[in-house]
Amino acid sequence: MSSFDRIAVLGGGAWGSALAQTAARAGRNVVLWEHDAKNAQQLIDKRESLYLPGVTLDPAITITRDLTEAARAEAILLVIPAQVLRAVVTQLEPLITARTPLVACAKGIEHGTHKFMTEIIAECAPSAIPAILSGPSFAADVARGLPTAVTIAATDAACAQALAQAMNSGSFRPYHSTDVRGVELGGATKNVLAIAAGIVEGKQLGASALAAMTTRGFAELIRFGKAYGARIETMHGLSGFGDLVLTCGTSQSRNFSFGMALGRGERPDTASHGKLAEGFFTAPVLIEMARAKDVEMPITAAVAAILDGRISVDAAIEGLLTRPLKAEE
Repeated sequence: MSSFDRIAVLGGGAWGSALAQTAARAGRNVVLWEHDAKNAQQLIDKRESLYLPGVTLDPAITITRDLTEAARAEAILLVIPAQVLRAVVTQLEPLITARTPLVACAKGIEHGTHKFMTEIIAECAPSAIPAILSGPSFAADVARGLPTAVTIAATDAACAQALAQAMNSGSFRPYHSTDVRGVELGGATKNVLAIAAGIVEGKQLGASALAAMTTRGFAELIRFGKAYGARIETMHGLSGFGDLVLTCGTSQSRNFSFGMALGRGERPDTASHGKLAEGFFTAPVLIEMARAKDVEMPITAAVAAILDGRISVDAAIEGLLTRPLKAEE
């Protein structure tokens, strides 16, 4: 298996810039591809992403808007929103070498198809090796070299291990796994639960309520994961419990901040303040998938109902508090 000395990062936003910086810190030759012309120019002129101000990129990182140049890499990190992954991978497929790892770094599930990110990669780029990177990590922390641990998963164990080795910068420590479904499922589910946690904070319901919501939300994540074939140890690991803890307790999380705005009375269509909150798109998909497997997810269902305007925040909270008493599970 290759040592992946040449790594391309597709997406020059905060997370993409942070991962490019990390790969450079780990000694890789890095190409950072950015579709948006304005941000690409900022990256070239100031070595800084519009979405990660104050972080100067390593001078060795090559900035490009040419997808063909990025496709020459030995491994490619796809740091683009979940709902546009299909379009980008479709463009990328004829340009890459067979068996190139395409590593999804977005946390979401595709609307309409209910497909996970690695399923989209497998469908649109059948010659590639689908992989996923997820875990408790904020872009600003990673970019600045603060200690962070994540999980990289691929069904090919040797590939997952080689990718983890290639991205290991010392402060950024990747663990490797073959439980692809568990890793991506945890990352997608926790975004919706982070919105619920933010609502609790925005409504000023207190630390006890936040702890209860996070714990019961984790129970939902476990039930959903079991139904869709995830390993229980993955749910309890970095990409499950770890990511949930990180995003359910701080306004650094876009999903948590979005939930806080909802809790303060803002409307779902304006509460994001222009920042991408993947949980907004994932919530209705999760509920459809949960129903298909007869999985009970009351917190997730409440968030989905709030987001599509079927219920108010106050009514959702009342509904959760007045559910029939039951044994903890």
